[in-house]
Amino acid sequence: MTTTVTTTNPVRSDVQDAPEPAGGRARSRGWAFAGVGAALCGIATIVTSSMVDTVYQDRYQSDLDGFTADLHDKTGVLFAFHSITALGAVLMLVFAAGLHRRLRGAMADSIVPTVAGAALAGTAVVSILGSGLDTEFMMALAGDGDVPDSSAAMYNHWIGTIPWLWTLAGLAGLGLYVASRRGVVTRWVGLVGLVLGGLTVVLGISPLEYMSGVTGALWLLATSLGFAFGDRRFRG
Repeated sequence: MTTTVTTTNPVRSDVQDAPEPAGGRARSRGWAFAGVGAALCGIATIVTSSMVDTVYQDRYQSDLDGFTADLHDKTGVLFAFHSITALGAVLMLVFAAGLHRRLRGAMADSIVPTVAGAALAGTAVVSILGSGLDTEFMMALAGDGDVPDSSAAMYNHWIGTIPWLWTLAGLAGLGLYVASRRGVVTRWVGLVGLVLGGLTVVLGISPLEYMSGVTGALWLLATSLGFAFGDRRFRG
C-alpha cells in the first residue's frame, strides 16, 4: 500500500489569511445617517445665512453707511451659521467615504464611485470655505472691533453665496443614476439623482449658481434616507 503526503509551505508561515466576515452580519449604516445629518445641516445653513440679509436691503443698495451697526444685530445668527455649516461639511465627508465604498463594491471597473465621492468631498470643502471668514468678522462684530462698512457688506455677500454652491454634489446624484441603470442601487434613488442631481448641476453652471444649494440639500436628504432605511440587500 502506498501513502502520499502533500505538504504546502507558504512563503511566510507566520502570516495567516484574513478571516472572512461573519455570515449574516449587517453592514453599518452610520455613513448614511451622516448624510442625513449633512443634509439637515445644509438646509439649516441656507436658513441661517438667509436670515443675515442686511446687504440685500434696499437702503444699502447705493449707500453702505451704517451697515456694520445693523449687521451687529445678526451676530447670534452668524455664530449658529458657522457651527452648522462646519458640522455639515464634516458629516458630508463621512457620507462621501461611505458612498464611495458602497459603489466601489459593485462598480470596481467604473469611475462612478470616484466621481461621486470626490464630488461630495469637494462640496464639503466649499462649505468650509463658505464659513471661513466667520471668526474674522463675528468676533469683531460681537466685540468692539472696527469693521468697515464695505468689508462687512462683502462678508454678507460671501455667506449669502459661497455656502450655497452645491454644484459638485449634483454630480454624485448623476452618478447614482448611472449606478441604478446597472442595478447597483434602487431605481428610485437613481431617478432622484437624475432629477435633483441634474438640476443641481444645471443651476450651478448657470448664473443662478447659489440656488444649487437648495436642490443639492434636498437630493442629499432623500438619498441618504434611502440608504439609511432601505438598501437592505447590501446591508444584509
